[in-house]
Amino acid sequence: MTAKIHSTAIVDSKAQLGEDVEVGPYCIIGPDVTIGARTRLQSHVIVEGHTVMGEDNIVSPFASLGAPPQHLAYRGEPTRLVVGDRNIIREHATMNIGTAAAGGLTEVGSDGMYMIECHVGHDCRIGDRVILTKGATIGGHCHIDDYVIVGGLAAVHQWGRVGRHAMIGGLAAVVKDVIPYGSVWGNHAHLEGLNLVGLKRRGFDRDIINTMRAAYRMLFADEGTFQERIDDTVETYSDCPQVMEVIDFIRADASRPLCLPEREV
Repeated sequence: MTAKIHSTAIVDSKAQLGEDVEVGPYCIIGPDVTIGARTRLQSHVIVEGHTVMGEDNIVSPFASLGAPPQHLAYRGEPTRLVVGDRNIIREHATMNIGTAAAGGLTEVGSDGMYMIECHVGHDCRIGDRVILTKGATIGGHCHIDDYVIVGGLAAVHQWGRVGRHAMIGGLAAVVKDVIPYGSVWGNHAHLEGLNLVGLKRRGFDRDIINTMRAAYRMLFADEGTFQERIDDTVETYSDCPQVMEVIDFIRADASRPLCLPEREV
């Protein structure tokens, strides 16, 4: 079966639509767009620019995918947006293409949920199974890893990093990097601890969670310098992959400082 296109939709003849794609009423699809099999655009969806969408995505009315980056230096270069498979993209969600100066690619993973009015800025890298709730905003150049949840109306500052399985509370203004498994909230956001609810829901073993909690206390205690605490944590918990993931995240080159606790842990 070929694509099913509503009579009111405008689909450029150069666009590439996979098998069983559905394009609903009043959608607009540009010439440089590729849409994978069984993806469904419900109505009033705009997909433009050099945009590639995978298979089995569902896009709700008035979403805008592949629009030019909101960046004054953009001069119409053929930069890209690549979206994975099985995402749910709700009403008024926006995802922009990249900028030439930053490599020209905005990349969104698979199995995510992008709720009403959320935004993925230019040159972002969004992992798999990410949830952006209502009004969540991801600034340009951000790296959001797998399983991250961003609460309603929260914002991650441009160039920010958020590690795997982290939770960002609603209305948080995140201007510093968030460690994997961390839970942050506040304006500006500070580290509140580990995302224990998320870890339990995803089936992390109780012993692993207890080890991560002990390592967290060591890493963010008051005694000694931060570097000394990092060294002590590595020495004590080097056999725990989750703890070492946090350490690697902290040690990696970054554009923004690290989000830290406001009080003793």
